[in-house]
Amino acid sequence: MSLKPNVSQADHTQGNLEADLVIVEYGDYQCPYCGAAYPVLKELMKEYGSQIKFVFRNFPLSEMHQYARPAAIAAEAANLQGKFWEMHDAIYENQRDLNENLLMKLAEQLKLNIPQFQKDLESTELADKVDSDFESGIMSGVNGTPSFFVNGKKFDGGAEDLFELLRENTEN
Repeated sequence: MSLKPNVSQADHTQGNLEADLVIVEYGDYQCPYCGAAYPVLKELMKEYGSQIKFVFRNFPLSEMHQYARPAAIAAEAANLQGKFWEMHDAIYENQRDLNENLLMKLAEQLKLNIPQFQKDLESTELADKVDSDFESGIMSGVNGTPSFFVNGKKFDGGAEDLFELLRENTEN
């Protein structure tokens, strides 16, 4: 399976934005497997961030995780204030306590403009962005989270396996 659409300006990226190696994660903020992958991915970025362009796309499994979609919208709202990755990290670091109150508390801790944040949470554009990410996952063959793509191709493996892939790539 291949990534549809390709990575673009609309995506949330970090690391080396010019890197030849592009890793895309489809994630759900309430998924325990995504929660387990999060510290591994943080370590991966610490070690190889200068060699990777890392992309996060929302894939909230709303039927199973009632707070996954509100969390995705909260991260998008934080993005409007330049704090996507800070909110992304804060949600995963507090995943066990995830609910609407926590999202507001995190927004306050990140010193977001709260009235603006609350208004943005209601924005249909942000809901559309989350839906668009989700639809791109469906088109790309994502059927669970986390799902990874490396340079546009579906990666069969978890976050730990990405470490192995990077070790092999950097030794050559």
